[in-house]
Amino acid sequence: MHVSDGPDSVPVRDVLRRFAPMIYGPTVLFALGEGAVIPLIPVIAAELGADVATAALVASALVVGQLCGNIPAGWAVARIGERFTMAAAGLLSLSGVVALALAPSLGVFAIAVFVVGFCAAAFGLARHSFMTTRVPLAFRARSLSLLGGTFRLGMFLGPFVAAGLLALFGDEHAAIWFFGVCLVATVLLVVLGPDPEAVVAVAPPANRGAADVDLAEDTGELITASLRVAPGTEGARAGVFRTMWHFRGVLARLGLAAASLAAVRSARQVVLPLWGVSIGLDAQTIALVVGVSGAIDFALFYASGQVMDRFGRLWAALPAMLLMGAGFIALAFTHDTAQAAMWFALFAAVLGVGNGLSSGILLTLGADVAPKADPAPFLGSWRTLTDAGGAASPLLVSGIAAISTLSIATGAMGFIGLIGAAAFVRWVPRFIPRARR
Repeated sequence: MHVSDGPDSVPVRDVLRRFAPMIYGPTVLFALGEGAVIPLIPVIAAELGADVATAALVASALVVGQLCGNIPAGWAVARIGERFTMAAAGLLSLSGVVALALAPSLGVFAIAVFVVGFCAAAFGLARHSFMTTRVPLAFRARSLSLLGGTFRLGMFLGPFVAAGLLALFGDEHAAIWFFGVCLVATVLLVVLGPDPEAVVAVAPPANRGAADVDLAEDTGELITASLRVAPGTEGARAGVFRTMWHFRGVLARLGLAAASLAAVRSARQVVLPLWGVSIGLDAQTIALVVGVSGAIDFALFYASGQVMDRFGRLWAALPAMLLMGAGFIALAFTHDTAQAAMWFALFAAVLGVGNGLSSGILLTLGADVAPKADPAPFLGSWRTLTDAGGAASPLLVSGIAAISTLSIATGAMGFIGLIGAAAFVRWVPRFIPRARR
């Protein structure tokens, strides 16, 4: 397959391969280490004296750190560049990992978890900004879906690595030190590898297709061409909060639709294990069903990018939201049926397909609507919205289940999925010009 937006036809595989040592490799390493540590955070917190509720609170510090890190990361990337931000995030995260391993108290451990989440946000935003400015529109979705896929690969394999280390050393801290080794390798790859900002030139605006900010007002009206920079502001760097204000239209419309997708995706990780427990399945069966759903999800990550690049963003976003929304609603009616276990396995697979089709969508939509001259401040706001949607979803499921039933909570998440699908139908055509082949 070739890209022919420019005068020369460039093989897509060759271009994507150039990103491996600077983007995809560090992503796999960071996600692999983080994925190994995440399941053990509540366990170590309990060893430090936390009860169940407090352990859950400590684990949530990772998500809180990500939420708090996105906007400062946008500021950092805009001023020191993607490479230095990734290196700084890796080094700061390494200090957090050392604190995790040596924490003398629960409070220090919780702060270290927060720092790791904060750095993960900075690392992720730097990658996102780099790809936004340097990947041509013709295969932007594929490159970002591959980025999402490499992250999922690391998070998928991480728990298995942790299990192996526990079997070998019998100590949860072995997984933390493994994360530290991954971070050292990540920083070395970023610092000593080819400078991504020099090796890969910024894609020309005609190929990137990113909108730029109109410093007068973002009205959210139908886009027929790229938004233009207000006269006299070319080359100027807008601040993070100023960028948020000028892009309030797209953030309040398409951004909230993206947040609903993040919420539904996050709900899948919470609802499926709870549902298995609720219908009386043993842990091994639940793990098998969730694992198969995750495998289906991972297998489809590149297909999502192919669909978005060839047919447009809506052709991946809409089926994904409809499948997940309808899957949750249908699952909600099967709890007390005679074949509850069979329906659980079936709809877990459906949710896996929907989640797989959504791979890279949030990254791609954010890149599409980010200002082409300086995307990082906008992406900080965009990622804060989507992370907030993902963080709020488990709380919403828990709250609804507490005052009613798990079935009603599951159905509510399905309803959010359908509302989100309608929002994508409404706002994607207004903000995202149809992708050129």
